[in-house]
Amino acid sequence: MIKSILIYNARLVDESMDTAGAVLIVDGKIRFVFQGYFTSVKTAEEMAKTILKEDGIEESCSLELFNANNLTVTPAFIDMHVHLRYPGQIQKEDLSSGLKAAAAGGFGTVVAMPNTNPVVSSVEMAMQIEKEAAALGLTQLFQTVSLTKDFAGSDTSHLDFLDKKYIPVISEDGRDVASSSVMLEAMKKASEKGVVVSCHCEDPFLTVDAKSYRQVALNSIQKVGLNTWGTLSEFDFADDRPEDYDINDEALCQAELLLEKAEDLMTIRNLELAKMADCKVHIAHVSSKGAIEAIRKAKSDINKFNEAHDLVSSKTTYMDFVENKEGESFERFERNYDVTCEVTPHHIALNGMEPPFNRALVNPPLKDSDTRFELIKAIQDGTVDVISTDHAPHTLEDKKNGAPGFPGVETAYAVCNSFLVKSKHISSSKLSQLMSANPAKILGLNKGLLKNGYDADIVIVDSDEQWTVDAQNFYSKGRATPFQGKTLTGAVKSLIINGKVVLEK
Repeated sequence: MIKSILIYNARLVDESMDTAGAVLIVDGKIRFVFQGYFTSVKTAEEMAKTILKEDGIEESCSLELFNANNLTVTPAFIDMHVHLRYPGQIQKEDLSSGLKAAAAGGFGTVVAMPNTNPVVSSVEMAMQIEKEAAALGLTQLFQTVSLTKDFAGSDTSHLDFLDKKYIPVISEDGRDVASSSVMLEAMKKASEKGVVVSCHCEDPFLTVDAKSYRQVALNSIQKVGLNTWGTLSEFDFADDRPEDYDINDEALCQAELLLEKAEDLMTIRNLELAKMADCKVHIAHVSSKGAIEAIRKAKSDINKFNEAHDLVSSKTTYMDFVENKEGESFERFERNYDVTCEVTPHHIALNGMEPPFNRALVNPPLKDSDTRFELIKAIQDGTVDVISTDHAPHTLEDKKNGAPGFPGVETAYAVCNSFLVKSKHISSSKLSQLMSANPAKILGLNKGLLKNGYDADIVIVDSDEQWTVDAQNFYSKGRATPFQGKTLTGAVKSLIINGKVVLEK
């Protein structure tokens, strides 16, 4: 029996749509999108049956009616950057806890980084993890493979066996490849395979220098009993703060200045190497003005090149000779080089220059308000393609000892809806583009749109519901969130993956 679902009484939102209507799902795919407000169950059912009859499957198809109750129906979110700590660090996260958390956050697909124990450096290992994840029947997982074998920084031989169908992204996330020649070699291999290189842009030598300052700050934080994830304590309200607090401030500022320069320098380097290698490069967790400007310029150069050479799409191969507007003859050809980038919810929402967020340890560090608004401007003008969480769960003990990063998948939609949509910086459609359509395009997935023939990965959200973050209710094992106790607007209510309801709240 073929299974179908009609989601009706909905507000339909994707990158090009914001309207009332209904969605018919048949055998895991979107079959039809009805635009119009249908309150009658009978009317909705009749419309769906008309489509099924036209397809000749009415008699062999079961129809489930799903009343969205005026909530927002939008493509399931796609996270291009998560850390699930599997294998080897399951005290921080495992496949089950991580994918349950992702589903609770409305994510139908996530891309997991390879900085595990051992490092994921083989296709076989990556595919085994994907197989184990698929068996859970939750969010789909793509496992990245490291750029260099075991993060050693020299051997790229394992990249010869890549298959973008199973591994669309490779990354050295958690660090960067120090050697430019090795990075170029890895990028060339990625280009040959059509695989995206996701770059953690951070000069490793400046990072080492920054760690010494961070350790000074961490010592002072620990001495006065503060946390390192940006939530308030009694100390924050004290009138007589000890000198350690000043040391903390100064040391953190020095560390963050070095880390900002580390990001700027390696962003420029990786963009130049990607151009040389003719590969698709994705710049992860962009946080600085310098990095944004470098990416903006790279994208502008690509657009100018494409216009000059009459390239409709970088994915199209041209072998014929054509004439340009001036009548000059030239050969059109395939060009793989492309630049995309992501920002995180915490970098667009939090001011890292003021307590308590100045001690919320994360790489790259939180920035000041001016930089936050530069990131938002980059979202608005299209420089930023994707919002990814950089979901980084740690035990509370590891976090107290300075481990950088926050859990992010369960708060991502609410943070973005609160700080971007409700603050009127962008529309709901733009948010859908950033969290669904664009990552799907980058990964080459048939997802991210409410459109006939697309995978029926759909999330239902209440864009107006307010809720208070309580990490004790997280599915993730990571509880050190800077949004603890914050009231956010926007709640995930249901998640459908391949036409199957996997989450209902």
